[in-house]
Amino acid sequence: MPESNVSKSPASASVVSASVAEFSREVGSRLDAITRWAARGGLAEAAGAVADAVANGGVVQAFGTGHSEAFAMEIAGRAGGLIPTSKIALRDLVLHGTRDVEALDALEGSMLEREDGLARELFGLQAVDPRDIFIIASNSGVNASVVGLALLAKERGHTVIAVTSLEHTSAVEPKHPSGMRLSEIADIVMDNKAPFGDTVLEISGGGGVGAVSSITGAYIAQLLTIETVQCLVRAGKKPPIYVSSNVPGGDDHNNALVAHYAGRLRREA
Repeated sequence: MPESNVSKSPASASVVSASVAEFSREVGSRLDAITRWAARGGLAEAAGAVADAVANGGVVQAFGTGHSEAFAMEIAGRAGGLIPTSKIALRDLVLHGTRDVEALDALEGSMLEREDGLARELFGLQAVDPRDIFIIASNSGVNASVVGLALLAKERGHTVIAVTSLEHTSAVEPKHPSGMRLSEIADIVMDNKAPFGDTVLEISGGGGVGAVSSITGAYIAQLLTIETVQCLVRAGKKPPIYVSSNVPGGDDHNNALVAHYAGRLRREA
């Protein structure tokens, strides 16, 4: 296939290079800010809570809707991550609940994540143990499903950790009947440093591109996992960690550890 003439234009190439460089600076400055925050001990409370839960036989219940589901995927069921982790997803309503498959169409327009009352139905589908801890990610932190699930977790005595954009969530109105934001419910709040609207590059004519919350969220997820493992090691515990299934012996290693949590872990696509 021939290349586009647009990509060959020196002027266009210059514009693209400038945008890429600017996006790189925006992303880098946010990752640097998170690194400095972590170096000051910002992760200590969250990592300590997760380590305590894991040491006591608990499972990390990770939840995010829309692109924030990527954060839950970074936490649950990947190489270098903790074995006792589950991913709660809206599609559980269809795969394990009574919703028709047509309900998944609402995922496209974000209507499902805003549905009042959904959280109780979703929570009821999970194998939640009293020892479990919840990590809930939402850039806006105001949609009904994330706020409702956080409230239910708190009502049942679980520690809730939130990963959200404090700049964005403070600028928008809550959409849950409680009138609360995720950051106002959680025991521990971690700022993903995303700006209002998530994007960092303005385009002529209005609008923006270059969303950063997924990138900073993934970085926070990995830092939290690393610090949690360090807490377990310092406490004399052997961290239950996944190795890649694509290395020799990986499946055997993982399956043996997963067996300790039979029926409690869920990570469907």
